[in-house]
Amino acid sequence: MTDLQLSLIGLAGVFVAGVFTYNKIQEYKAKKSVERAFGTDHDDVLMRDPNAPNASSAPSYAQNPVPAAPVAPAPVRAAAPVTAPGLDPAVRQEPSFSLDEPVSDTPGVAGAEATASAAALGAVLSPVSPAGPALPPIPEFTIDPVAPGAPEPDEDELAARANAAAAAAAEQATALVDPLIDCLLPLALEAPLRGDKLLPVLQTLRMVGNKPLHYIGLAVSGDWEPIAYGGVYTRLQGGIQLASRSTALNELEYSELVTRLRAMSDEIGAEPEVPDMIEVMAEARNLHRFVASHDAQLGVNLHTNGAPWAINTLIGALEKQGFDLRPDGRYVMPDGDGGFLFSLSTNVTLAEETTSRLTLLLDVPCVAPARDGFGAMIACAKSLMGRLDATIVDDYNQPLSDAALAEIAKQVQDFYTEMNDADIPAGSTRAMRLFS
Repeated sequence: MTDLQLSLIGLAGVFVAGVFTYNKIQEYKAKKSVERAFGTDHDDVLMRDPNAPNASSAPSYAQNPVPAAPVAPAPVRAAAPVTAPGLDPAVRQEPSFSLDEPVSDTPGVAGAEATASAAALGAVLSPVSPAGPALPPIPEFTIDPVAPGAPEPDEDELAARANAAAAAAAEQATALVDPLIDCLLPLALEAPLRGDKLLPVLQTLRMVGNKPLHYIGLAVSGDWEPIAYGGVYTRLQGGIQLASRSTALNELEYSELVTRLRAMSDEIGAEPEVPDMIEVMAEARNLHRFVASHDAQLGVNLHTNGAPWAINTLIGALEKQGFDLRPDGRYVMPDGDGGFLFSLSTNVTLAEETTSRLTLLLDVPCVAPARDGFGAMIACAKSLMGRLDATIVDDYNQPLSDAALAEIAKQVQDFYTEMNDADIPAGSTRAMRLFS
């Protein structure tokens, strides 16, 4: 084949691929148009305007609605008198809704219906005044005190409670989507949506690689909060963690995120704002460098002075010391709030019956300075040293003196200061997310 023939074949292939791609794009646009035109979403009764003229009217989100012009009442025409059997046509019979007068047994125009109507009206209407029937009083809703006889909270106390609740919701929202460690992904909704409809869709995009993805919503009250069933939200904010203990967010993970985010946004009628990849990658690398430089774990060892310890005997001593055995086989020292201060390893497999070395390990960035994790670990090691007849040594089996331990404690305090300066305090929610 000549070069001309090969060129024509190549051009024909490119043309066919272009036509195929163009048809797919048009098919996708037509599909989305049909879905929007013939969507089956029902009107949300919580978002319906109570002043709407009928139940099928579209909800209005105008901040200053224009009041409707008053409509003059139509004149009422008097109906022609009807003569009932048994009544004198010459005498005018005036209709009456009085409940004090007995109802005649003579069959009339309404008959039994009039009797039933009079009884029903008597149950609901108050005495007629010259201005018309009196309306029932509007019920008043009051906040009952917490305990009988307790004084009702004043306005300042109610405002303080509301501010505290708003602050707690804002803090929880920031813990989920943190501008310092997350790449922010704003999602503009075409219309307010309920959390019941959002959550099943958002659950489809929670992880990209090993990076978690969280969402918060702007509620109709104007506060950002975690998306929950029953809430109504006008905007969404997503956030994918830029770095973890192992790796930073990379280009492949970010490309996968953008593709899946756009597909998910189409399902809920949202428009995502995707940040520039180059800037996101730079921020991810900087954050991972900080995490790698502060990924500190301190350990001290207990070495037996005599025969190895039997595992069965050792377990009893560790339980008396306060350790808990986790399902993964680790021994941890509880901190009293559901977490732990440090862990302990026997340095042998489950099949072994004895060990001559124990290791206490402190995950420094995951323990708050106020808990003094290093001090608690050294105190525990010294207690076990006397109970098990052991010596505190380093990784090279060299004894650790009190002076050496004091120097390490000073370095730990410097480490905490560096983390505070970076706005990532040790033991905080932000640090636990990065170093988990």
